[in-house]
Amino acid sequence: MRRFSSFRDFDWTLLTLVLLMSVISVLEIKSATLHTKFHNFDHKQLAFLMVGIPLMFLISVIDYHRLLDLAPWAYGVSLILLVAVKAVGTKVLGARRWINLGGGIHFQPSEWVKLVLILTVARYFWGLAGRELSWIDIAKAFAMVCVPMGLVLIQPDLGTALTYFPVLVAGLFLGGIRPKQVAVLILGLAVLAGGAWLSGKRLKPYQQARLTSFINPDADPKGSGYQIKQSLIAVGSGGLWGKGTNKGTQTQGDFLPIPYTDFIFAAFCEEHGFVGGIGILLLYFLILTRLIQNAQQASDMPGTFIIMGVVAVILFQIVVNIGMVVGLMPVTGIPLPLMSYGGSSILFTFLALGIVMNIRMRRFVN
Repeated sequence: MRRFSSFRDFDWTLLTLVLLMSVISVLEIKSATLHTKFHNFDHKQLAFLMVGIPLMFLISVIDYHRLLDLAPWAYGVSLILLVAVKAVGTKVLGARRWINLGGGIHFQPSEWVKLVLILTVARYFWGLAGRELSWIDIAKAFAMVCVPMGLVLIQPDLGTALTYFPVLVAGLFLGGIRPKQVAVLILGLAVLAGGAWLSGKRLKPYQQARLTSFINPDADPKGSGYQIKQSLIAVGSGGLWGKGTNKGTQTQGDFLPIPYTDFIFAAFCEEHGFVGGIGILLLYFLILTRLIQNAQQASDMPGTFIIMGVVAVILFQIVVNIGMVVGLMPVTGIPLPLMSYGGSSILFTFLALGIVMNIRMRRFVN
């Protein structure tokens, strides 16, 4: 018997944590853009949330098995959209990442692809359940992820392309990849990465500079190391309790680059200090914990695969963004989930959360 699922089974605790983070995001964007030409971005972020939240509820009532059935078609459409971006996309700062829909609305397909890949990879490994992964199975999984990854890299958008890889890693580990296979893959990827770096054919010069400047930002403090230097100054100047809302000298003085997107955590730490930064990390920990609990309670394997794919992407973005802010990771342009400004990122996150709620609401269905 299939039990009727209702919003009583919604994870209201997870939603409360997510909304709390969203409110913090809007307030920090308002503070970070107060004296700039982007001073109304907090209103736009609020508008994105007003679209994302209803979409989350809407997708939560559609059986996720139907979404899995549609995954191959969605994957094909995604590839077409990524090709369309290269052909007719809007060019901003040397990169084509958006399709202009008119009326000031820009659609970034690469964010949508993350959600499609989560569903596609979950469906693929679900079909392989019950047997050991062969090298052919692994190769197919790599091709599934690397094709859209390559299309995003040529936009160029290294940051978003990197967020696809955690979906593959989560799928392989949940799918039962063997330790020997892991060792061979790591060695092979290291060789390929080294070859691509030395050839200089896969990354633009500015991308290579970003990936190396974090090691020694003082080597070029006014060039490739500028962003990391200013970020470290902002985080350090916040001290224990911070300088207070709207009182961050690095942020308000326009020294900290793009404080409403990539470096929003640095802006927050400058204003709210070490204590505030730890509070944000604790909030992320609670969100990820709730997501993992929902994965454990899923009624079937594809449900678990989907939620852990969402966890992998969100965790990867948190680690890389905050690592970048404190000088432990290269600058790759990866936004901080639920904090950074951006409609495409917000919509992806809430659509992903909607599918998580979808799976939770059907956890007792046989």
